[in-house]
Parts: sequence; C-alpha cells; structure tokens
Amino acid sequence: MPHTVHEKKQLLARIRRIKGQAAALEGAINGEAECAAILQQIAAIRGAVNGLMGQVIEGHLREHVAAAASVKKRLEDLEPVLRVLRSYMK
Repeated sequence: MPHTVHEKKQLLARIRRIKGQAAALEGAINGEAECAAILQQIAAIRGAVNGLMGQVIEGHLREHVAAAASVKKRLEDLEPVLRVLRSYMK
C-alpha cells in the first residue's frame, strides 16, 4: 500500500491550505493589493508546496527506498524520485 494512503489526512490538509493560499492570492490580485503583499503570498504558497513535496518524498524514501529488500530494488525505487527532483528544481 502506498505511503500516501497512510498519510492521506495530513496530505489533504496541506493541499487545502495551499488552495486557501491560492484563493487569497487571487483575491489580493483582484483587490489590487500592493506588490509586496502579493509577493509574500506567492512565497507562502511556494513554501507550502515545498513542504508538501518534502513530506511525500520523505515518505517515499522511507517506505520504498529504505525498505527495499535489495540494492537493485532500492535503485529502481530511487530513480523516479530523482527524475522528479531534477524537474522540480529547474
């Protein structure tokens, strides 16, 4: 069973907070808020997304990579994470 199923409640709570932050950003732009306030909201959203990404990556590494029975399986389970990280960090 994927680790995301075990952490579903926490992950969904993070996602709901991100949705709320995105709605607040939309409201700030519609309300013609100051640039500094908009930038702060964007930074907060980015931090929240980074936190979500970190939680899912940590779970994957602990549940799949570290728990793999063989070195070959560890490397197979690690490769998709590395691809995503390379893409995410561009």
